[in-house]
Amino acid sequence: MKKRYFILLLFVTISARSFTQMNDNDSTNKKTAPVHRNMFGYGIPRGLTKTSEGLADGYILFAVPNSPFVDLINRKGEVVHQWKSNYGVFEAYLQDDGSLFQAVDDPDFPVFGCCGPYGRIQKISWDGKILWDYEYANEQHIAHHDFAVMPNGHILAIAYEVMPYDKAIAMGRKPELTPKSGPWTEEIVEIVPDGMTGGKIVWEWHLWDHLIQDADSKKSDYGNVADHPELLDFNLGAPLPPPITQGALDTLIAKGMAHRNSTLDNRGSDIFHFNAIKYNADLDQIVFSSPNISEIYIIDHSTTTQEAAGHKGGRYGKGGDFLYRWGNPQNYKRGDSTNRTLFGQHDIRWIEKGTPGAGDLTVFNNHPPGEIDWSNMGTTGKNYSMVYEFAPPIDKKGNYIIEKGKPYGPEKPVWFYRAADTLSFYSSFISGAQRMPNGNTFINEGAKGRFFEVTPQGEIVWEYLNPYHGNIREPNGDSIPAMPMPFFEFRGNFIPANHPALANRKLEPIVPQPSVFILPPPTTDK
Repeated sequence: MKKRYFILLLFVTISARSFTQMNDNDSTNKKTAPVHRNMFGYGIPRGLTKTSEGLADGYILFAVPNSPFVDLINRKGEVVHQWKSNYGVFEAYLQDDGSLFQAVDDPDFPVFGCCGPYGRIQKISWDGKILWDYEYANEQHIAHHDFAVMPNGHILAIAYEVMPYDKAIAMGRKPELTPKSGPWTEEIVEIVPDGMTGGKIVWEWHLWDHLIQDADSKKSDYGNVADHPELLDFNLGAPLPPPITQGALDTLIAKGMAHRNSTLDNRGSDIFHFNAIKYNADLDQIVFSSPNISEIYIIDHSTTTQEAAGHKGGRYGKGGDFLYRWGNPQNYKRGDSTNRTLFGQHDIRWIEKGTPGAGDLTVFNNHPPGEIDWSNMGTTGKNYSMVYEFAPPIDKKGNYIIEKGKPYGPEKPVWFYRAADTLSFYSSFISGAQRMPNGNTFINEGAKGRFFEVTPQGEIVWEYLNPYHGNIREPNGDSIPAMPMPFFEFRGNFIPANHPALANRKLEPIVPQPSVFILPPPTTDK
């Protein structure tokens, strides 16, 4: 599904670019500022575009696309510090000592052919020394998308895990949903850094231990899906993409529209596509997200690995089963489209202690919520994104409440942000949101590389669009095309000025400032 969607994005890119260029030359629109509809930010001002008095003191941390650099900018949009790796950086998280844990692109990982694999996690010091460089990428699994740093310095990483075709069929996955090479299911591993390149896995959770299916009573994991919201229906997800020839696939790879590891047999292997993970130390819980089926999940980390493979044990008594899920109760047959709240979401996280809304969860909802009619929201039928804050219902013992035969609540968020025009805020993929200490919300509109801050009333008080793009090349020396996403940002983070990592550091604009990236003019066929 993601591969087909990426091809669709390319067509959207071409159309949006032409649309933007026509608007820029349309003298009839001079009286009002144009609404920049193109999702990738072509042809619009970049850098700092809006600021206000009285902003919370702090900085923005983000990885420069196609680059080994992670930048820290001040509220004026000036780069005050850079960390440099030896690989392209996907995302980074600042630690109290000024170091970063970062996901970097392993240049030669095998097997996995799409959808956010990076395969390598590094720790890099404030002054750019690599302190740890760990590879989690082989023919069986690869770290992908997000990871979380625990208070003890351990890493919780999402990873794809190969499931052989025969095992998938034996567990009740429908053949028409199963690629010949087998699906990629998901695992979460807790890694303890060991030396410069080592890592010890001390806890693990595998999705395949928590599946159910109601398609074939003769296969394992058969059961009534509606009776088991703690398990995931193995037959969720889109059908396989239409077959193509090897020649067509070779062309897609050559044009950068398919990964070098893509094969005719693994197209459609990424069935659930977990894309975000966070850890709550007080609850000892993990939350993660699956945009492919538009749902977020919470599991118990207090279990042993053995308990995590089962249905009993741990602080909450449910082993590795879901403690909570939200966003699309159709997935467990306890609702219909009117109960659905999430559509291809990213970046689920708890609001931190001491911050307004603490204990609630925030999520970036990438696509519009269909015909759901929440009070004072409405819909326009156009593509747009939203940010939600929602509060899971919990009893006095800390258990998530679900009534018999009904889906998990809440029915609607306690707060949401959507652009008033529904046109100027939209990212069909990646992106994120973070509650700030002052009660505002920091939003990363990923496809456009746009960071902005909104008040609880929805007023934008600060905005910055990433103007940078690197020049990392393929292992064979080939350049990597900047199009269609020259400025994209998977995960940016607001760093308060009182963060321990910044104590007693001189954070002045570096000289010279990095060179901004100028998008080459479109090529024309003769």
